[in-house]
Amino acid sequence: MIELSEQQILEQIADRLTGTYPGVPVDAVSRLVHEQHARFEGSRIRDFVPLLVERHARAELNKVSSATAV
Repeated sequence: MIELSEQQILEQIADRLTGTYPGVPVDAVSRLVHEQHARFEGSRIRDFVPLLVERHARAELNKVSSATAV
């Protein structure tokens, strides 16, 4: 089994979110993912950090996309 580093997973998350939200610039999505990741910097248990990062980033992007749609 190939094990991915947390950084590789964050890059995959940014790629996935960029595809889901094409109206948001790539650098903005990447910055948001890294900001969300920074929230969990001191977490000792890292297993679910990527999942939480993606959920929080997706929630922020949903807010942005719904605000611009109005």
